[in-house]
Amino acid sequence: MAKAKNQNVKEPKKKVKKPRPYYDYNLVAVILLLMCFGLVMLYSTSSYVASITFDDDMYYFRKQALISVGSMVWAIVVSHVNYHFYMKFPTLIYGAAAFLMLLVRTPLGVTVNGAKRWLKIGIQFQPSELAKLAVIICLPWLIVKMGKNVATRKGFITLVGFGGTLGIMTFFFTDNLSTALIVCGITAGLVFISHPKTKPFLIALGTVAVVSTVVIAILAVKFENSTNFRLQRVLVWLHPEDYMKGEGYQIMQALYAIGSGGFFGKGLGNSVQKLGWVPEAQNDMIFSIVCEELGIFGGAIILLLFGYLLYRLFFIAQNASDLYGSLMVSGIFIHIALQVILNICVVINLIPTTGITLPFVSYGGTSILFLMTEMGLALSVARQIKFQTPESTLSTF
Repeated sequence: MAKAKNQNVKEPKKKVKKPRPYYDYNLVAVILLLMCFGLVMLYSTSSYVASITFDDDMYYFRKQALISVGSMVWAIVVSHVNYHFYMKFPTLIYGAAAFLMLLVRTPLGVTVNGAKRWLKIGIQFQPSELAKLAVIICLPWLIVKMGKNVATRKGFITLVGFGGTLGIMTFFFTDNLSTALIVCGITAGLVFISHPKTKPFLIALGTVAVVSTVVIAILAVKFENSTNFRLQRVLVWLHPEDYMKGEGYQIMQALYAIGSGGFFGKGLGNSVQKLGWVPEAQNDMIFSIVCEELGIFGGAIILLLFGYLLYRLFFIAQNASDLYGSLMVSGIFIHIALQVILNICVVINLIPTTGITLPFVSYGGTSILFLMTEMGLALSVARQIKFQTPESTLSTF
């Protein structure tokens, strides 16, 4: 009887907590810190040149601040759109990027500082920035669609061709080698992540390194007096002091700025090199002014901020709810990492000058708009992450 009574007693149901929504406020915080830091340094770097050129010391700062605020609002809007929505229009996004770059070769193209890379359709922007975004959105879609075929030779060629074609178009239509290299770098990184084999990539990397070394050695010996500006950049990189009165002037002044800053710098606003000595310092050479005014310590702080930003992107990619979201955030990670590394390597003369800006810090409306669009996509992927209980939540710090 006792046993029968025990069988009739119903056990209380265990309460299952519903997955709680997740929003990566840590990512938002580091983005805001980088943007604010960038605006402060932009004003400090550009105020003198702006006052001389436009009779307004806040000219660059005001434009960048307005675009930054608008871009932040836009990023929040993008973050609330389910990222799977973009899987419906990959061909349209890819085609739009290619078509807009093609328009640069038409009368709609605009030349700035001797380079025809801009497009003016109501507003003026660089369509090559859209190429980066197109690869980040469309290549993960293709990888997911191909599935196991990614591991085949045909699949590998398809993926490389898909992203590489956009990189080639970026170079030929907008004459922007640096952006083309970034587009190809994002493509290579995503193919590497999705491909099951590592050996072919190591062989390819070694081959590229050897070939590059041989080519640079040949250029240094046989084309010393070449007038081609890309060859000149390689020669300036090898011997900048020999080109002080020409192509090597900017990089030498940037190195002087870094060297004179010491460990803690001359103090915010006290740069000497920004007074016209470093040409276009508010663009790709802004890191040299950061080091001059805030020293190596200030440079290390900004690198730590970028490091934490990349960590947040890695966290989101690792915990994304599906492969598409994980690959898309991985593409954003690769883009930011490549651009930061290449910019700083240029400033300290580890690689030839490329014209790549420092994300969130350098002046440029198109750059900040598309960067914030990418951050919005990353936040959209993060919003799909589900945690059952607070105890099971992975550390978000």
